[in-house]
Amino acid sequence: MSSKYLECVEINPERPAQAAVIWLHGLGASGHDFVSAVPELSLPVDLAVRFIFPHAPEIPVTINNGYVMPAWYDILEMSIERKVDQDRLRYSAQQVIALIEREIERGVDSKKIVLAGFSQGGAVAYEVALSYDKPLAGLMAMSTYFATAETVKDSGANKALPIEIYHGTQDPVVPEMLGRSALSTLQSMGYNPIYKTYPMEHSLCFPQLSDISAFIQAVID
Repeated sequence: MSSKYLECVEINPERPAQAAVIWLHGLGASGHDFVSAVPELSLPVDLAVRFIFPHAPEIPVTINNGYVMPAWYDILEMSIERKVDQDRLRYSAQQVIALIEREIERGVDSKKIVLAGFSQGGAVAYEVALSYDKPLAGLMAMSTYFATAETVKDSGANKALPIEIYHGTQDPVVPEMLGRSALSTLQSMGYNPIYKTYPMEHSLCFPQLSDISAFIQAVID
């Protein structure tokens, strides 16, 4: 793989890909983190979805005493608002946009590309989805927060973007109020997201996987 792209785990469909899901992991994890979720989605073979799980680069993370770990950006303060390195977040967003462009080059229409992000990955996914200048299929924001709500340059290309926000009601890492804050911010920007909660902590659960499967099928069918 060319060094111009993030390293990724790819799961290809049985037939040539007609759609793609780019799924970003959380802090300290890797692209392997959600690979096991793919078979649980039980997507129809004829949807021909390629799953792409990028690996975040390893960088020092301030809130973890500068320990080097996979991260899409540095978290400077673990305050409720999450003080983050927005420049690094936007850099990661550009790297994800490069993956979207590669899918388009490989023959997948931008309207068949779904973005998904968990926790830190979700913050990057928000930035990508709103700033990207071509229409996408959908956005899934999981157990996350809208870190660049005040600075994102909304391209307007995805004003009708289907968005689902998923959050655990018992999340001790990213409190649910941050998910609800993202919901209200998006609504104030003219988006129409759907918000779903689950009785879980900072993770995924089987009812959520069922909702994810339904969402993917609805937006790329």
